[in-house]
Amino acid sequence: MSDKKKHKHEVEEAQETNVEAVATPAQDAAPQVHEVGLTEIDMLKRQLEDAETKLADSVEGWQRSVADFQNYRKRVERDNEMMYVSMKGDIIKKVLPALDDLERALQNRPADDAWANGIELIARKLQNLLDAEGLKRIEAEGVEFNPNFHEAISHEPAENVASGHVIAVVQNGYMLGERVIRPALVRVAQ
Repeated sequence: MSDKKKHKHEVEEAQETNVEAVATPAQDAAPQVHEVGLTEIDMLKRQLEDAETKLADSVEGWQRSVADFQNYRKRVERDNEMMYVSMKGDIIKKVLPALDDLERALQNRPADDAWANGIELIARKLQNLLDAEGLKRIEAEGVEFNPNFHEAISHEPAENVASGHVIAVVQNGYMLGERVIRPALVRVAQ
């Protein structure tokens, strides 16, 4: 504070003290100081309470912001993981017809043919690669029909299979984790 302002402030305080002394001549100086001190203490208490309230609001806002950011980060990570699994599933789904063709070729292969042995080796390598990525074959033959995992292409009478159970698998179904990539095409007993 500059000297002029400081001097002006001191003069104003002295005038206020003189006005109070004139207004209440019966009172001595000690109680006036005491009353002024109480009002200052009350004012300072209110300022302290206001500051504490603002601090609490700021801390609460900061904590909320931190929680919101952590939730956002978790949501982004979860979305990225879901997108990764979805993309992986889409790519594997495009490869499955080639695996089906290899399996059909191996079902009708001639005995002791070097070419057939090579195709079998390729089919096993492809199957192992897909297994390493988490792909699982849906077991369907002989189990009860479940529309979540199977797609019925026919309902036929069968002597050795209970009604509602799978007679044969026409095309294998696959799962990636808990997600069905392709349901198994099956024939179901009536």
